[in-house]
Amino acid sequence: MSEFKEFATKWGLVVDLDKCTGCGACMISCQVENNIAPVVEASNKLRSLNWMWIFEMTNGKAFPENDAAFLPRPCMQCGKPPCVSVCPVVATDKNEEGGIVSQIYPRCIGCRYCVGACPYHARYFNWFDPIWPEGMEKAITPHASTRPRGVVEKCTLCHHRWNYAKEKARQEGKDPSALPENAYVPACVEACPTGAMYFGDLKNPKHKVHELAKSPNAFRLLEKLGTNPQVYYVSAREWVRKQGDNQLPAKEKA
Repeated sequence: MSEFKEFATKWGLVVDLDKCTGCGACMISCQVENNIAPVVEASNKLRSLNWMWIFEMTNGKAFPENDAAFLPRPCMQCGKPPCVSVCPVVATDKNEEGGIVSQIYPRCIGCRYCVGACPYHARYFNWFDPIWPEGMEKAITPHASTRPRGVVEKCTLCHHRWNYAKEKARQEGKDPSALPENAYVPACVEACPTGAMYFGDLKNPKHKVHELAKSPNAFRLLEKLGTNPQVYYVSAREWVRKQGDNQLPAKEKA
C-alpha cells in the first residue's frame, strides 16, 4: 500500500460502544447536515445511502448470557486509505492538514473503484438523483452541496465545519492551525444523546481523544489490514473488541 504523509493535526473520532444505545441520532444528524435526501424505498439497496451506519453486534450466546452492542460506522479516514490509491482522477485524496480523506464530487467519474477498495463499505454510489418530498427542500442546508447521480459520496467528518472554525479563528486573530478542542465538532458527535462520541486531535495530549485512543480497551476496525483508521472504538467487553478485528471464535474439535 502506498505511503501517505503525516500531518501535524490528526482529526480523530472515538466511539464508546458501552455508551452507544443505537438510537440513530448520529445517522439523522449526518443526513440533515450533509443534505442526504430521505430514502425513497428502504427495502431497495440501490436506494440506501447514509454516510453513518449503525451495526448491531452480539456475543451469540443464549439468554441470560446474551449481550449486544451497537457500532456506528462513518468513514474511517484511514491513514493509508485504499480508496485513494485506486482513484484514477484524484477525486478522493488525503493531502490536507488534519488527515481527512476528501471527496471532490465534480472530479468523480463514477467508476466505483474506491467502493470496491474500501474494506469498511463506507462509500456509496448515487444511482439516482436526490429527491426531497414537497416542503422538505426548504430544509436543504447551504453548508454542504447536494450530489447528483453518478458520483460516489462519503463522510468527511463535516469538513465544512472545520473550514468555518478556521475562518472564525482568523477573524478573532487566533491561529487557525491550533483550534481548541470544541471549536470543530462533527454533527454526529454534537447530536449523540449519551455522549458516546468524542472528537478532536489524536496528536494533541490536551484532547480527550488522545487519551481514549491509547486506552487498553481501544481498538480499530479490521486493524490487521494496516489501513490505520483515525476512528477508534472503546469497549470494556472483550468479545466486542475481538469482533472489531473480525476474530471469529475457533471451531470446537470433534
